[in-house]
Amino acid sequence: MDSSPTPTPADRFTFGLWTVGWQARDPFGDPTRPPLDPAETVHRLAELGAAGVTFHDDDVVPFGADEAGRQQHLQRFRAALDDTGMTVPMVTTNLFTHPVFKEGAFTANDRGVRRYALRTVMRNLDLAAELGAQTYVFWGGREGSEVDLAKDARAALDRYREAIDTLAGYVKDQGYGIRFALEPKPNEPRGDIFLPTVGHALAFISTLEHGDMVGVNPETGHEQMSNLNFVHGIAQALWQEKLFHIDLNGQHGPKFDQDLVFGHGDLLSAFALVDLLEFGGPGGAPAYDGPRHFDFKPLRTEAPDGVWASAAANMRTYLLLKERAAAFRADPEVQQALADAGVPELSVPTLAAGETAGDLLADETAFEQFDVETKGTRPHGATRIDQLAVEHLLGAR
Repeated sequence: MDSSPTPTPADRFTFGLWTVGWQARDPFGDPTRPPLDPAETVHRLAELGAAGVTFHDDDVVPFGADEAGRQQHLQRFRAALDDTGMTVPMVTTNLFTHPVFKEGAFTANDRGVRRYALRTVMRNLDLAAELGAQTYVFWGGREGSEVDLAKDARAALDRYREAIDTLAGYVKDQGYGIRFALEPKPNEPRGDIFLPTVGHALAFISTLEHGDMVGVNPETGHEQMSNLNFVHGIAQALWQEKLFHIDLNGQHGPKFDQDLVFGHGDLLSAFALVDLLEFGGPGGAPAYDGPRHFDFKPLRTEAPDGVWASAAANMRTYLLLKERAAAFRADPEVQQALADAGVPELSVPTLAAGETAGDLLADETAFEQFDVETKGTRPHGATRIDQLAVEHLLGAR
């Protein structure tokens, strides 16, 4: 009997139209599936229990459509949203498919391309505001280079900053209430992409005129392509109060961007991530209150029915991991193992309240009398914690 939890809109699961709508074209093969109608996609995802959809501008309106055609496409899309109650919490722009963006959008050497990119985003920001989006994501897929000498990286970062500041100023002037989220990725489609990791993006945000309204949208596979710890990246974004959105999927280590179903890669990392998002806040409360957004691609081998099974798998896996994480947290043996490893002690400030550097220097127990040999042999118990996590994941506890 299937005991898997059933997703509901209260779970705040969202999908990009481009995810289930991927026709499975890759660099070595033609599409294996027909295109999906955006309105039908909204209805099918609503039936599965999703709360909302997200889109690039040309996911709904084909590139180059005239104004009359644009309004027809938008009318059908809006009708589907109204019929289902689905929301649009995030919108983004495709600044990477058309050849005009082949060497960049905001960081193109060609000034005219940069201006066209800004106008393209401004029009889509107007639509995002009309649809009630709270977040606008920027993925700079073409912002980068293959040849270092063909792109002035410092000038490119100036232009990147100029673009984000200009668009942020536009949003503030219009009173839209939209926040921006930068999505890092190390490479693909460009040989190297500017702002390749969460850390690079956070550093870039600190230079912005309107940095208060700009955060990050980390993606599982993008960080793991760089062989980085995704949970650490999310934790730092939360710590800096800059996790404005998140893209969930699966990845098997540092290779091409696989966009697998969430959890169908590094399962232990996915478990730790869900634990952090759902129970990592004060008193075990959720640490993140935004949408749980799936940016995946159904396998190229899947037929159309497999597309919807894949979408459902993302939500089911997340909910199962949430159940397992709750049981892990409630397990007395886990609580004891965490205490034995000193995990709660890390939340205790190293200096006492009011203690100064001078006070620390005067405390001989901190250095002169500190028994480094004994402390060097102290048990940590990390393997025990890991094993307990595995046993909870496998349903053995």
